[in-house]
Amino acid sequence: MLLLAADTSGKHGTIALAQCGPGEGCNVIEVVPLEGGTFSAQLVPQIAALLAKHGFSKADMGGFAVVAGPGSFTGIRVGLAAIKALAEVLEKPIAAVSLLEAVAVSGGSQGKVTAVLDAGRGEVYAGEYEVYGEDARLLHERLLSRAHLLEAAMGSTVVTADHNLAEAVRGTGLPVAEIELPRSDVMARLGWKKIQAGKTVSPEGLEANYIRSSSEIFSKSSS
Repeated sequence: MLLLAADTSGKHGTIALAQCGPGEGCNVIEVVPLEGGTFSAQLVPQIAALLAKHGFSKADMGGFAVVAGPGSFTGIRVGLAAIKALAEVLEKPIAAVSLLEAVAVSGGSQGKVTAVLDAGRGEVYAGEYEVYGEDARLLHERLLSRAHLLEAAMGSTVVTADHNLAEAVRGTGLPVAEIELPRSDVMARLGWKKIQAGKTVSPEGLEANYIRSSSEIFSKSSS
């Protein structure tokens, strides 16, 4: 299956093209960066260019993986809209991937893991998972203050791509794995696992996973 993965949840994004097969995992063909602030103008043309570069067309696509959140309200909305449109036209499955899940499996730690992303305003997105290999079972995803994070992360390994958060947690003695923010090649592998397990969504059913409500997003942005 030819799989396209997209992540527009942050300041910068990526798309990845991968060839995936049962029992073979995903062979990532290429990962392409997307410049932040122009996702709406870039995303579809970049997808078309990536496919053409490797001799494919949209008709060759077998499925999609997309980061549904948490992250930028506008960025996530743009990414989901593009993938919804492609999947609906092509009638192909979508796997929605949490950025926190990708962080959790990228840390290399096993057992209980707390994946953490900076949410601004002294808050963090925290995802608690049981991780075994590249499989992650969700326990909780929630918005926490930095002070409450330390209590919530007791008994787990904290995984984060934020250096300041990593340093703050290290100061408490909790185990920390500091990583680079996962790209869309990680999303492709996680998405393929979901597709194989039948954990897919229809274009109509694909929803953003903001964790923070949209009313909170707008109130904070206007304050």
